[in-house]
Amino acid sequence: MPIALFALTLSAFAIGTTEFVIVGLLPTVAADLGIDIPSAGLLVSLYALGVAIGAPVLTALTGKVPRKLLLLGLMALFTAGNLLAWQAPSYETLVAARVLTGLAHGVFFSIGSTIATGLVAGDKAASAIAIMFTGLTVALVTGVPLGTFIGQHFGWRETFLAVSALGVIAFIGSWMFVPKDIRHTPPASLAQQAKVLAEPRLLLVYAKTAIGYGGTFIPFTFLAPILTEVSGFSPGAVGWVMLVYGVSVAVGNIWGGKLADRMGPIPALRIIFALLAVVLLVFNFTAPHKWLALLTVLAWGAVAFGNVPGLQVYVVKQAERFTPQAVDVASGLNIAAFNLGIAGAAWAGGLIVTHLGLMHTPWIGALVVLVSLALTQWSGVLDRRLAHPRSAFGASPPGGAPGGPAKPDPRVPPHSPRSPSMLR
Repeated sequence: MPIALFALTLSAFAIGTTEFVIVGLLPTVAADLGIDIPSAGLLVSLYALGVAIGAPVLTALTGKVPRKLLLLGLMALFTAGNLLAWQAPSYETLVAARVLTGLAHGVFFSIGSTIATGLVAGDKAASAIAIMFTGLTVALVTGVPLGTFIGQHFGWRETFLAVSALGVIAFIGSWMFVPKDIRHTPPASLAQQAKVLAEPRLLLVYAKTAIGYGGTFIPFTFLAPILTEVSGFSPGAVGWVMLVYGVSVAVGNIWGGKLADRMGPIPALRIIFALLAVVLLVFNFTAPHKWLALLTVLAWGAVAFGNVPGLQVYVVKQAERFTPQAVDVASGLNIAAFNLGIAGAAWAGGLIVTHLGLMHTPWIGALVVLVSLALTQWSGVLDRRLAHPRSAFGASPPGGAPGGPAKPDPRVPPHSPRSPSMLR
C-alpha cells in the first residue's frame, strides 16, 4: 500500500479523535468556561451538525476542485479549527471552532474513500478503504483516551493543541505523498441528493440510523460527568474508562460485521439494537457501583457501533433496488443521518440533564433505541412484502431470514457488490 494511504489514515485518526475526545472533557471545559454541563454538551451537538451539513452540501459544492487541493484545504481548515479551540477566549469562540472542524470532517470522509481507491489498483480498493477507516477505530481506542488524559492533567486546551499537531503532520504527509492527478467522478449534485431523500424506503433507513445512534449518544455525551458524579471515578480515571470503551467498540464493530454477513442485515440489527437497549437500561442500576459501571461500559462499547456494518450494507441494498443511479449518494447520506442523530441526542440529553438529572439519560436513551428497533422490524416486514407480494406476513424471502437477501427485481439493472465501510 502506498505511503499516501497512511497519510489519509493519520488524517482520519486526527479527525476521529477531535470529534469524540470532547465527551471525556465536558466537565473540565464546563468548569473552565463557567458554563453548565448541558451547554458544554452542545459542543458535541454542533460539531455533529457541522458534519451533517458538510458531508452532502459542501461535497457537492466542491465537486470540481482537484482532490489533492481539496484534501489539503480540508486539513488546513481542520488544523485552524483546533488551533482556534486551543486559544478560544470564550464559549462562543469554542462553538465556532467546533463547527469549523465539523465541516472539514464531513467533506473529508465524503471524498476520502474515492481518494483512497485512486491510490491503488482496482483489486485492492476495498483494502485501501478499510485501512483509511482504521484511523477512526484507532482514534476511539487510543486517541480519545490519550486526549482525555492530556486534558485531565494539562488542561483541555492542550488536547486541542495536540490534535492540531496531528493535523499539521497529516497535512505535510498529504502534501508530500498524495499525487496531484487523482482522477475522480464529480459527486452528485444537491438536486440528485434530493431525489434520494424522496424515496420512502431510504428515509426509513436514515431514520433507523439517526434514532438508533441518537439513543446511545443521549447518555454517552454525558458519560464523563456520570462517571465522576455518580460512579465515583476520579477525573483522571475517565481516560482509562474511555480506553476500555474504545477497545470494546473495535471488537464490537468486527462482531457486528460478521453477524450481518451470517444472518443478513435486518436480523443482525434487531439483535444489536435490542442488546443496546438492554445495556443502557442496565446502566441505570450499575452506574453507582464502580466495577459494575466499568463492566457495563465495556458491554456498551461492544454494541454501540456494532450496527455500523449492518446499516451500511442495508442502505446500499435498498439504494441498489430503489435508486440505482445514486447508490453512493444514498450511502453518503447515511453519514449525515448518523451525525444528525448525534446532534439531536446531545441537545436532547442537555434538556434531560437540566430538567430531570444525569441518570435519566440512560433509560430514556434505551427507549429511543427501542424506537429504532421497531423501525428495523418494520423494514423486515416491508422486505417480506416486496419479496412475496401476495403474502405480506408469510415466509422469509428466498435465501435467508427476514430482511436477508431477496430475489433481484428484474426491473432494476444489476450492480456490482460494494464493500461496506464505517459510517464516518
